[in-house]
Amino acid sequence: MTFPVSRRIENLLPSDIRLMTKACERVGGINLGQGLGDLPAPALVRDAAIQAIQDGQNTYTASEGIPPLRQAIARKLQRDNGLDVDPDSQIVISAGTTGAFAATLTALFNPGDGILLLEPYYGYHLNTILLQGLEAQFLTLAAPTFSLEENALAAAIKPNTRAVVICTPSNPSGKLFSTEELAIVERVARQHNLLVISDEIYEYITYDGRQHISPASIAGLAERTVSIMGFSKTFSITGWRLGYAVAKPELAKAINLVNDLLYVCAPSPLQHGVAAGLSAPPEYFEKLRSQYQRKRDIICDGLAAAGLTPLVPQGAYYVLADISHFAYPDAKTAALALLEQTGVAGVPGSSFYQGSEGEGLIRFCFAKDDETLYDAVQRLSVFRR
Repeated sequence: MTFPVSRRIENLLPSDIRLMTKACERVGGINLGQGLGDLPAPALVRDAAIQAIQDGQNTYTASEGIPPLRQAIARKLQRDNGLDVDPDSQIVISAGTTGAFAATLTALFNPGDGILLLEPYYGYHLNTILLQGLEAQFLTLAAPTFSLEENALAAAIKPNTRAVVICTPSNPSGKLFSTEELAIVERVARQHNLLVISDEIYEYITYDGRQHISPASIAGLAERTVSIMGFSKTFSITGWRLGYAVAKPELAKAINLVNDLLYVCAPSPLQHGVAAGLSAPPEYFEKLRSQYQRKRDIICDGLAAAGLTPLVPQGAYYVLADISHFAYPDAKTAALALLEQTGVAGVPGSSFYQGSEGEGLIRFCFAKDDETLYDAVQRLSVFRR
């Protein structure tokens, strides 16, 4: 006896990130594909979570999260993002930024509504949009700068477009959107009455003295922006699944209703852990940037030496490498050949585009210890077409 699957998932395919991870495991290679950071969790965060467990903080919390965490987030938003928010009515803690994104789409949009993604995009954004019965729409930003042009953004808006997603710093490109580019988003969003959904999970990982700018801090955008942030990358706790959404009260209320239905609440003791982490001194965040900039430089120098031209990222912990000159028929073939020859796994650039623009790219994650990165660079040096 067979049973049909939901029509909502008929056209969804497993991520090439997962597929490359499995292929890497089969050959015992170095996985620079999936964003699996291996830095240790800060003692402040780890110990506060352990203490919360020992103190019996193991039951349900309010669906929007524990007050100490929401208050800590409000202080952080004012200090680091230039945002003044009410912790009681504008912050919703969820099951990672992916959970916050899913709850936002479910709460604020109807099937058939258009959501505009900027290419290269994060695959989970696309698949969550499709799962909700929404229409994914696309605007391709040209490598290597991935600059946003006002005319192009305005031309990408369709009659059913309801929102634009801004990922900054971007996965996979490492693009940091400037004040001028975010002002473009504000003008187009105001003209077409769009919501803006900002994914800022990599906000503390920026390079060469660049500063992250939250879209909601741009004049006129706060009232129409849902800011989605989290802790996975900042504290190297990707498996804890903690993120949050920030929005004006009526939007946050709707998001929290769905958040409750989907997840009930985020893990109670882990909320206490990240609340403690937000009190870390500025030196922690400075060291984080410095560590990742060193790792970025190791992988980018190694890619360049191996003839895989890096599109040097401004933030996040991924780098796209141009492999088009090797003349493989597509990015997946190139990524598998690279894995077979060197034992290093990357992700085909086609995972981040609808069209052919990604076929000459491979994405690498450099959230690894230095020894692993140097090993990967040495292996990459033998790659040949």
